[in-house]
Amino acid sequence: MARTPTVTRESVPENERAAFDAFVADRGEVPTTGPGSVMLNAPEVAQRALGLALYLRTDTSLSPRIRELAMLLAARENNCQFIWNAHAPPARAAGLRDEIVDALRDQQDLPNPSADEQAVVNYGQEFFRTRRVSREAFDAVVAQFGTNGATELTTLMGCYAMLAFNVNAFGVELPDNITEQPLPI
Repeated sequence: MARTPTVTRESVPENERAAFDAFVADRGEVPTTGPGSVMLNAPEVAQRALGLALYLRTDTSLSPRIRELAMLLAARENNCQFIWNAHAPPARAAGLRDEIVDALRDQQDLPNPSADEQAVVNYGQEFFRTRRVSREAFDAVVAQFGTNGATELTTLMGCYAMLAFNVNAFGVELPDNITEQPLPI
């Protein structure tokens, strides 16, 4: 169980109940795990942030393999077990090689990454570790994905860092049926 109880309509401020109702109607239920389960404490924030996360996860110019790699990188760099477990299987299904996923999990060098994979990892690791990106890393991402793709990639990793922050801060636990080895942290 997370550090706070499951959100109910009555537990949110009255002026945010319409947003709560819309969020629940859109999803069909009150989420009991994951980022939505804690972000729903602030329904307007949940609607906007999770709407952006959904768009970035599904509708950008980046391929599913690269999107999933970016999400895994954000999870790994933020030591977020929940997001790691949720996105490692889709990353594998999207064509990210098992060796790449396992190396990220174990914080090892990537074995024979493609140019686009290496560009994403260099860019994300530089930013998460130094809060800056070198010209070389930036240029490599732009060369692979264009300026539009670089913007989408940056926003995707930032968004998933925000989700990881919520999950980690609120103590969201892994589901019982995990399919991936937990992150060694």
